[in-house]
Amino acid sequence: MSADPHAEYLALVDELTEHDRRYYVEANPTISDVEYDRLNQRLRAVEAEHPDWVVAWSPSQRVGHAPVSDFPKVHRPVAMLSLDNTYDEAELRAFFDRVVKGLDGDVPVFSVEPKIDGFGIELTYKAGTLVLGATRGDGRIGEDVTANVRMVRGVALRLREPVDIVVRGEIYMTKQEFAAINAARIEAGEEPFKNPRNTAAGSIKQLDPRAVARRPMRTILYEVVDGERYAPGHLASLALVARLGLPVSPHNAHAASWDDLIACVHGWRDRRDELAYEVDGLVIKVDDFALRAALGTTAKFPRWAIAYKFPARQVTTVLRDVQSYVGRTGAVTPVAILDPVELSGTTVGRASVHNWDIVGKFGLGKGDRVLLEKAGEIIPQILAVTEKGEGPAFPAPTECPSCHTALIREEGKVALVCPNRLGCPAQQLAAIRVLRIARADEHRRAGREGRRPAGRDGPGARRVGRVRADRGAAREPRAVRRAVGAQPGGGDREGPGRCHVRPAARGARHPQPRRRAGPADRREVRQAQRAGRPGRRARRRGAGRRAVRDRWIGETIAQSVDRFVRDPHVATVLRKLAERGVDPEQPVRVVADGPLSGKTLVVTGTLTAPRGEVQKRIEAAGGKVAGSVSKKTSYLVAGADTGKAKLDAAQKHGVQVISEQELDQLLTGAPGTAPPAT
Repeated sequence: MSADPHAEYLALVDELTEHDRRYYVEANPTISDVEYDRLNQRLRAVEAEHPDWVVAWSPSQRVGHAPVSDFPKVHRPVAMLSLDNTYDEAELRAFFDRVVKGLDGDVPVFSVEPKIDGFGIELTYKAGTLVLGATRGDGRIGEDVTANVRMVRGVALRLREPVDIVVRGEIYMTKQEFAAINAARIEAGEEPFKNPRNTAAGSIKQLDPRAVARRPMRTILYEVVDGERYAPGHLASLALVARLGLPVSPHNAHAASWDDLIACVHGWRDRRDELAYEVDGLVIKVDDFALRAALGTTAKFPRWAIAYKFPARQVTTVLRDVQSYVGRTGAVTPVAILDPVELSGTTVGRASVHNWDIVGKFGLGKGDRVLLEKAGEIIPQILAVTEKGEGPAFPAPTECPSCHTALIREEGKVALVCPNRLGCPAQQLAAIRVLRIARADEHRRAGREGRRPAGRDGPGARRVGRVRADRGAAREPRAVRRAVGAQPGGGDREGPGRCHVRPAARGARHPQPRRRAGPADRREVRQAQRAGRPGRRARRRGAGRRAVRDRWIGETIAQSVDRFVRDPHVATVLRKLAERGVDPEQPVRVVADGPLSGKTLVVTGTLTAPRGEVQKRIEAAGGKVAGSVSKKTSYLVAGADTGKAKLDAAQKHGVQVISEQELDQLLTGAPGTAPPAT
């Protein structure tokens, strides 16, 4: 050792870390395996002699951790959003046109990246050192799997620079490594794994990190959280990630026009099998972060990104039955029961037929051999009949299989629907399950974890099922509460029954339009219902029209709201609830005289505070935040890196552009406030 053996040890750690990076990330090793083994043996010898020197980012620390008892939850401030997806060029062109229209005719640069079929992960680095690895979970809440992520080759334990950064990507196995694992399992008399993605997902959630270390997993990173802090665009932020020593796809590209974009799509269709790992499509995003902010998001997806899915793999199997499934909205959907068959790495025994018109179009009958594919590599669906069987064709149902109410077909719709929305046991059961899961998510966000929601499995689901089986069709929400309370131990006992069912039934006192409207939409619907006070019945019947007029929600959801409140079953329940003193409206804090009352603001660019916090401050001052600039906009709040499209729109409509500091002055009403908007 040198005069400073500890410094030499740290240099050896850095040298081995760099060789790991060149081998696992860049696939370009600069030393032989023998030389690497010698350096690694030297490192372990030094650490055995000086265990107090061992640093967390040493390559030796990828193995040897004791098993963990459970994975703690991670609440992330920036959700991992799902992407809208498309399966053909026409839908991709529609996405392109929507983006261009949203940017007032400007065509942005798009990034085009292979969509790896792996397991989503988020890595957090503090001062260049890995401090957290979290699963995707539900987007907002993941699980802390840091000890296991440290075992994944390519996940740098220490970056080349001491930066704070959060990155997201996929953990995957190569096809060759997956085949080798299965060959070994078959030789050992064990059942082979289904596909690389599920194997990687199961591996990263092993309780023993030592078991994870034995699986040949890798990672590719595709996103920097708050990327605008590091670069003006997405691809530039990924270039930074690569400079820090983390793996990114070498196949990322950009497209500056529709012709460029569709050429990328065509080029990848035949190249997907050339890659060492499974890909199921392409991810296409607007590259410029400021333009992303201008486009914003819907209630479900960002408007600036889409996943283009490759054509799915296909197989044939025999159709044994077609059963009716009654969903939360009352739609009666046909579900095909099949002879089990392997499809894209999973065993398929059921498939979607979407609606009964398709059953009739295909003439589906018992014993038919049908062609299957996975839509987007996920949902099995029937494409055609390849060979007719000897069994009879399956007729469309005429009544609900749950409550035996005559089915209807709404104008302009293809689905058969049970109109008994609040009296059908199957609809009630599905609604309680969904509501229970939503309540469980709220509890987790508030830190009150513990019991499982009443999903498809578990004691809660079984108890909900007993409400239906033992007490018959509950004809109104109060009857559901009475049925639950009549169970042995009913509402007084502790345990799964009380947790899973009674809160759900209690929440059912507030009927809501259930078709299409999500949580964010329902909040807007409640605002619509509160507008004006000409009387409760008239107010409810006019809710949809007011919501569209004031641009709170779209036409489709508004029509759903209108149909719901006019439904005779709903009217009966609302009347009975009103007789019992229950009003489904919720109180709302209205700011009538705030400094921004009557003003509409658009916020864009990079701000010093999180955008959500800025929006809350504006709304607390009586203002309204919009996503795009129009003639109704009072101010455009322009942060750093504000896009040209927003500024041009402000100039076109004569909208005053103010800084974040001027917004602060407006919010406080301090001297020097920006001049009033015209």
